[in-house]
Amino acid sequence: MPYINVKLTKKLTNTEENEIKCELGKAISLFPGKSESWLMCSIEGENKIWFKGDNSEESAFVEVKLFGAVDKNSADSFTAHLCQYFHESFAIDPARIYIRYQGGTDWGWNGSNF
Repeated sequence: MPYINVKLTKKLTNTEENEIKCELGKAISLFPGKSESWLMCSIEGENKIWFKGDNSEESAFVEVKLFGAVDKNSADSFTAHLCQYFHESFAIDPARIYIRYQGGTDWGWNGSNF
């Protein structure tokens, strides 16, 4: 049960949103037991993000929420992968990307909780 929320400063086309969604679907498998089949994601473009008091450059904030604990090695791999992807695909400097991980077991779905 992963959920990923992506906020970018860049205005996105529908095609770009779909490309990001597909990339997240592939990248989530870096976490043991996670796959696109349970992935929910939200992708937001045109966010006003200030980093170090400046919003003149493209930036990104990504939240990754997982059912269970966050494996550090997997998170390291995911961060490296996503930073490279956003740099190559959208010219976002990896130094202007934050990725926040949160694990836990308090999740509800389909009318009940796990």
